[in-house]
This record gives sequence, structure tokens and C-alpha cells, in this order.
Amino acid sequence: MAVERNENNTNRKLTIRHRGRIEQIGIYLGKMLRMFVYQSDWKVVPMAVLIAGLVGMVIRSRLFINREGTLTGAFCMVMVCIWNGSFNSIQVICRERDVIKREHRSGMHISSYIVSHMIYQALLCLIQTGVTLYVTRLVGVQYPENGLLTPWMIVDFGISMFLITYASDMMSLWISTLSRNTTTAMTIMPFVLIFQLVFSGGMLTLPEWSAPLTNFTISNPALKVLATQGDYNNQPVVTLWNQLNKMVDKEVNVTVSLGNVLDLLENEDIAAIADLRSVKVSDLAGQMDTEASESSTAALQADLAKTMLESKIGSLTLGELIDMIATDEKVQAERDMSYTYSSTVGDLLHMAGEDRVKEILQNEVKDVSYNADYDYTIENILYYWFRLIVFSLAFAALAVITLEFIDKDKR
Repeated sequence: MAVERNENNTNRKLTIRHRGRIEQIGIYLGKMLRMFVYQSDWKVVPMAVLIAGLVGMVIRSRLFINREGTLTGAFCMVMVCIWNGSFNSIQVICRERDVIKREHRSGMHISSYIVSHMIYQALLCLIQTGVTLYVTRLVGVQYPENGLLTPWMIVDFGISMFLITYASDMMSLWISTLSRNTTTAMTIMPFVLIFQLVFSGGMLTLPEWSAPLTNFTISNPALKVLATQGDYNNQPVVTLWNQLNKMVDKEVNVTVSLGNVLDLLENEDIAAIADLRSVKVSDLAGQMDTEASESSTAALQADLAKTMLESKIGSLTLGELIDMIATDEKVQAERDMSYTYSSTVGDLLHMAGEDRVKEILQNEVKDVSYNADYDYTIENILYYWFRLIVFSLAFAALAVITLEFIDKDKR
């Protein structure tokens, strides 16, 4: 009986040791969920809330508002996702390396172990994405209503954020398989984050030799997809106009020629000039008569001027009078005569027409800063999503390959 009992125990142990890959996935997934509750892995969620709140308050008046703000806001959101994903898994492998090595020698399939991590980390990233979207909206980020791939923009944006977070998570999972202990992993992590930040390819101008490095960063397709979904190319450009507004009280010396003045007075695209040109010359005489009514001498002079104007010029407008003067041969000969005067930037903008200047500046800068990578198209978004998915699968595969050699540890 004793021999039979020992044989049964041996068979039971062998059965436990050599369970199938799919069954092992369920076992390890259950283990990770217990660790989430009992080993404080849940702390990454309130941390995501805090980060989302801080970043959301900074970008709420920028993201989806103008071109510069959209790019800056997208970059901040990318860094939030990379930070969340990276610190989800940077220690999960190296902190239990001895346990993994022992279980691997007892029949654990590395692929099952990594797949269980992929499922668990996907759930964690999904929670963080939902929390980030909710908190940023709560603090004032105005997400557009309609999406390009779904009826809701916040869903499109959320898919992108999830893929960025998950790709970063898988990257850190791989780094964790390379690290022998948590200290090494946490030492490597800052360099990885800096590499992602610098070589995102959108915020910092890179030398030509380093541009290909952007192809190896998650932040590159991440920034492009969020900027694309923010409709970057169709947003207004405000930086240059804002700088001009800060200078409205600054005095400048302006040198103009008679030709410049005549050209300005002939430009009916400027609202103020158009209004001035529409005034009748005889109406000016009427104003002179009203202003001079208190003085009999001045009134007499005003009546004389009015009579002369009405007799010689009649119902001409100032615009017609200006055009007559501009075509005079003597005036044409003096077009190059110039003089210098002091004025403020604000007065010059008012003279030229603020709305027109703003429109010209925005259109010119908009054309110069156009970026085909940020075109608001389904093809662009799907392409960047595909790149992020490839990153996730590639890092997961590398984690399996690296961990297969865990038995060679000398420890």
C-alpha cells in the first residue's frame, strides 16, 4: 500500500509539473492578479491618476486648441503613457528571477509565463488609459466630439494611448528579463526614458546622422498618431501673433516713402482704409463748418472752403481724390521721397489692419510648418497603430527568447 501511495504521489507531481501551456497561462495569470491585490501592484493606478491630473492641468488650454499646443500636448500625453507602461513591468521579472528559474527547471513554459504577463499587463494598461482619459477630461482637456475611426474622438484617442502604454510596458518587460535585479532595472530605466524623449522626432530638432534612430523609438509613432488625431495641420498657428501682441507698446522707428503712403491709401483690402476712401470730400467740408461754428471768422473761412470744394470737386470720395493725386506726374516723380517717424507696434498693426496681418501671418506660417506625417487620415492612424503593435509583439518575443536562457544564470 505504501509503495502504491508513493507511486500515486509521484504521478500527481509529474502531472502538475507538465501541465499544458494554456493551463499554465491561467495559473500564472491568477498568481499575478493575487499579486496585484496583496503585493501592492495596484499602486500604479493612483500614480496614473496623479500624473494625469498634473499633466492635464498643464495642457488643457493647449491640446486641440492650436497647432503648437496640439503638438506640445500630444508629446506630454506620450510621455505619460510611456511612463505608466514602463513602470508597470520594469521590476516584475527581475524581482522573482530565482522563482522563475526554479519553476522553469520544474516544467514551466517560458512562453506561457510571458503570455500571462502580456494579458495581465494589457488589463493594467487598459485601466491606466481609462483613468488618464477620465482625469484629463475632468481637469479641463476638451476632447473633440467626433472621431475618425469611431463615432467618438475620445475612443480613438484612447486606443492610441492604450497601444502606446502597452508597447512601453512590453519594452520594460523585456528590459526586466535582461536585468539580474531590481536595482539594475531601475538604473537602466531613466536612460531608456531619455532616449524615448530625445528621439521622438517631433519636439526636438535632430542632426541628420541621428534621424534614423527615431525608427527605434515607441515615442515616434506615438507622437505622430496623437498629433494626427489632434488634426495638427488644420489647427491655427498662434506663436508669432502672440509674440507681436506682447510688443504692441514697443516703439520703433519707421521709414516710409511717399510711394508707400500712396500704396497704403489705395489698398481697399484694409477695412479702415476702405472706410476712409468711401467718405465724400464735401462731407469733410461739412465737418469743418460744424467745428468752426463758434468763431465768425473761422465760420467764414469754412464756408469759403466748402464752396470751393463743392464747386471744384463736387461729390468725389476721398478714394477717388487719392487716385487722382497718385496719378499726377509731379507726385509720381516724388514717390521715392522718404521720411522717418516713431510709432508703436500696436499703431502699425492698427494702421495695416490687425485682422489682415493676423490672417497673413497664420496662413504663411501654417504652410511652412505643414507636416504630411500629421495628416488627419485613417491611413495615417492605422499605420501608426500597426507600428505600435509591432513594437509590442517584438518586445514580447524578445522577452521569451531572453528568458529561455535563465538556466544559464551563474547564481
